[in-house]
Amino acid sequence: MLGSHVGLGGKEQFLGSVKEALSYGAETFMVYTGAPQNTRRKDISEMRIPEAKALMEESGIREFVVHAPYIINLGNTLKPESFEFSVEFLREELRRTAAMGSRTLVLHPGSHVGEGDDAGIMQIIRGINETFDADTEVRIALETMAGKGSEVGRTFEQLARIYDGVVHNNKLRLCLDTCHLNDAGYDVKGNFDGVLEEMERYFPINQVACIHLNDSKNEQGAAKDRHENIGYGTIGFDRLCAITRMPEFKDTPIILETPYMSAEEGGKDRTYPPYREEIAMLREGVFNPELHKAVLAAYQ
Repeated sequence: MLGSHVGLGGKEQFLGSVKEALSYGAETFMVYTGAPQNTRRKDISEMRIPEAKALMEESGIREFVVHAPYIINLGNTLKPESFEFSVEFLREELRRTAAMGSRTLVLHPGSHVGEGDDAGIMQIIRGINETFDADTEVRIALETMAGKGSEVGRTFEQLARIYDGVVHNNKLRLCLDTCHLNDAGYDVKGNFDGVLEEMERYFPINQVACIHLNDSKNEQGAAKDRHENIGYGTIGFDRLCAITRMPEFKDTPIILETPYMSAEEGGKDRTYPPYREEIAMLREGVFNPELHKAVLAAYQ
């Protein structure tokens, strides 16, 4: 299932998110429940959820995922108030995700802020255990991270340690980010089968609830996390296209988070989403080296 990140806002709220996904020819999508950098959130009753669900059913969108905001950091052991805020806000995001009708919330595991991987992992375990209970409806998909700064989750071994410490780990899943895997040192371009074999030392393939399909601006192992448009980075179109065709992921939401493209218009820089064109390229299996021109033409 191919789709992309879409926005949420304005009068149409979640209904607008579904309409945006459909405008890209998407079969699925990913959305935040509000701005990812702050805590401002519309009340669930104002988000036009019933209309959005009706449009999804009418259009054949069976599944979508929600991404937790970046301001949640369960790995912080230095500031108890920041950790407690993250736990409370994650609980609220799980509630909102369930109300919207998604069963998967993607989460960056967290950063140890200088205290070391072991301390960060233990704090993340503590945070998830304080968030989950046996009745939690939504699964948390821990995202594979690039390893920049003090990020935790740059290896499958680290993610497995979190799984092992969580009481209700039957509600945990994985989100594979191709750019992050590349930047963390995994050979996504040359040996993706080997990457999956490494993953399956710790997790069965059915634990992958979502894939973020991104090219990378960086060489393998750079630990920088800079997404690139499909086919324009170091991973390349052929490998990313092949991932979308793997039978193991036929029913897995595959989400584009590639950068918007920019052009000068009326003396000002304007940016445009590339997702309609990238989704079409991936479906056709043919790379368009003039993607930028195609995106700009679509918005003129």
